Amino acid sequence: MFGRRTRRREPDSAPGATPGAPAVALAGVGAGQTDALLRRLEWTVVRRLDGLLQGDYRTLFRGFGLDLADLREYHPGDDVRHIDWNVTARLQTPHVREYQEDREVAAWFLLDLSGSIDFGSGSVRKRDLLSDFTTVMALLLTRYGNRVGAVLYGGAADSDATVVPARAGRRQLLHLLHRMRATPAASPGDTRLRDLLERARAVARRRSVVFVVSDFISAPGWQASLGMLARRHEVVAVRLVDPLETALPDLGLVVLQDAETGEQLFVDTHDPSFRKRFAAAAEAREAELRQAFARAGVACLTLSTYARLDLALLSFARQRRRQQGSARAANIARGAA
Repeated sequence: MFGRRTRRREPDSAPGATPGAPAVALAGVGAGQTDALLRRLEWTVVRRLDGLLQGDYRTLFRGFGLDLADLREYHPGDDVRHIDWNVTARLQTPHVREYQEDREVAAWFLLDLSGSIDFGSGSVRKRDLLSDFTTVMALLLTRYGNRVGAVLYGGAADSDATVVPARAGRRQLLHLLHRMRATPAASPGDTRLRDLLERARAVARRRSVVFVVSDFISAPGWQASLGMLARRHEVVAVRLVDPLETALPDLGLVVLQDAETGEQLFVDTHDPSFRKRFAAAAEAREAELRQAFARAGVACLTLSTYARLDLALLSFARQRRRQQGSARAANIARGAA
């Protein structure tokens, strides 16, 4: 699918999108700047989430299939590392989290770093979205004692996946971000998302929460692998999108370039019939993806280059909680019948 244009105007806003705070790009940044960028994300996205959730991340994490440990008041002798400072500040009484081994679920990030995620019609690319989502979620998960790991894949047929084994702690977070930066840019060729999913099945042996972060522009054949991954794990498809991938504005004569293969096509976007065919093809692809996710039994979180990350996370988590509540009610009703 054509994901990049070589000649274009920068739109003030994308069609049907609400411009939000830009993502903070971690890709290509020197190692000495990583900690500063983490602090910046903590001050922006994480700080806003703290305010929206009033320090209680249960709603967010349960929406993603994770359960935080129980909260209780601090007692002398408790490990101070388990103090929840956000809840402590809100309640004005020290509180700690009781971590139990069966509650510490590992989270895996399957990162599609292929050529098409370098596209962005504005100041934020899909690669920036991938970096920000992974950083924020890994930051929050390690803050609460969970282990995080990753499988990073450049996408081309000759690429090898890079595996970051699941561990806990801030050092692990920094290591994951370093590996994300160090993954080379993909060489031209179709993305093989199936290879990424199969590699994850081999390395994530214990039941985990798995985030598949991709634009899902890939060679066919990945759908069955996604379904098999979801049989063992709680899987969330994190789909990266840009509004110009679904609707082209009237820009006259432009060159479209396939970000995966490098193939170029000269088109006239002033032609209403071309824009209509483009939108119809995009909608057909949307329908195919919805069906694929539904068949695999995975939830889909869509992140746009023109939307705020914190609001997207919170909206998804709340929607998932409602769906989970409805499913439990339906199961109870069936059992009583």
